[in-house]
Amino acid sequence: MHAPGATALWYAQNLTTNGLQGWIQDNVVPLILLTIAVILLWIGGRGDNAGVARRSVGLLVGLIALGIAVSGNGPRVGAFLANLIVG
Repeated sequence: MHAPGATALWYAQNLTTNGLQGWIQDNVVPLILLTIAVILLWIGGRGDNAGVARRSVGLLVGLIALGIAVSGNGPRVGAFLANLIVG
């Protein structure tokens, strides 16, 4: 039989955030994308097409940043962009 402190220590050492990250990627990100799409359709339905275009560009940049952050390819993307400038 293990001591309660040893069991708690074992659980504390093996904690990860993989379950939380997976849940966020599987549930929260699609919900955010759906919300953005509904808002853009609502704004477009009012006839403010210039506003939709302006917000869409900002959202596209934000979604690109979200994709880079979620995929974990930030260093590779940064190296690619640096190589475009430096050569």
